[in-house]
Amino acid sequence: MQVNAKPYQLELKHPFSIAKFSRTSTPVMLIKLTYEGIDGYGEASMVPYMGESLESAIAFLNKVDWKRFTYPFDFREIMEYLDDIESGHPAIKAAIDIALNDINGKILNKPCYEVYGSDPLKMPLTSYTIGIDTPNVLREKVADAKDFKVLKIKLGRDNDKELINTIRSVSDLPLYIDANQGWNDKAEAIDMIYWLHDKGALLIEQPMDKTNMDGNAWLTGRSPIPILADEAVQRLPDLDALKGAYHGINIKLMKSAGMYEAHQMILKARSFGMKILIGCMSETSCATQAGIALAPLCDWADLDGPWLTKNNPFKAPEMEAGKYLLKYLPGLGLEGIPEDLFINS
Repeated sequence: MQVNAKPYQLELKHPFSIAKFSRTSTPVMLIKLTYEGIDGYGEASMVPYMGESLESAIAFLNKVDWKRFTYPFDFREIMEYLDDIESGHPAIKAAIDIALNDINGKILNKPCYEVYGSDPLKMPLTSYTIGIDTPNVLREKVADAKDFKVLKIKLGRDNDKELINTIRSVSDLPLYIDANQGWNDKAEAIDMIYWLHDKGALLIEQPMDKTNMDGNAWLTGRSPIPILADEAVQRLPDLDALKGAYHGINIKLMKSAGMYEAHQMILKARSFGMKILIGCMSETSCATQAGIALAPLCDWADLDGPWLTKNNPFKAPEMEAGKYLLKYLPGLGLEGIPEDLFINS
């Protein structure tokens, strides 16, 4: 197994602001694994609040014994091995998992979506995320979302209603709401949820602090629309504590350590009767393609990374009527890979 890693700074089209912080770029580690002449591509998108960095990603990659990875790949054993190396680091583990899934699909000559049992005809709409901003910039962002049929709105500050009214002045598209733990009073929160329902919101992610299980469960029991755990759920073991406290979960490959465990989370959430949103961090087409492969197994999708960035190094996934198109290409189906991307990396 040959390994190439490329540090990359993914620049955002607009400053990205949520309830508790703002940023203009995201450090990304792109990797290429080559197994018996077959290349697989992976990505670690390391948003600051998750605690990973380019330095920590390189340090982790240097600890991996790549000779252990031989076909047929046992993804469960691989993830157990990566977790044994060091806990945490879900994004760089996701990069490894995604690259190996890409290779696996190419060896089988099957798309990753077929390997995981996804039906292209069940692809959900994907949303376009709009961070907290001034009214003028909010209107610009809505204009940027012309190819999308759903908007995802970041809330969690004192001017939430003003933000929604601004959006509604220029768009009547359905809304996904992400409060990013920004609401503190459950009585005020439930009033806001009903107001948002009347404004066309279809779901709400992480309304209160992830540690406030009782508060979030209280909202779940009273909300007219689904309440989803986001920050409260990262990997498979987190799901057990959430049963009954939320209507569903937001799975992100950068939290779940890749495609294999994300699929396990989908199966377990379904066994609990929970709904599923598959989301993303700020990502290139590489990790986005991995998420798209699992999206038909979910109820909703928020896989808009390539559309929020200025320097995606790959071809953007194709979309029609707000839904991604799944081509019958082996592995991830990643297209437009620059020949010199991993030179001198």
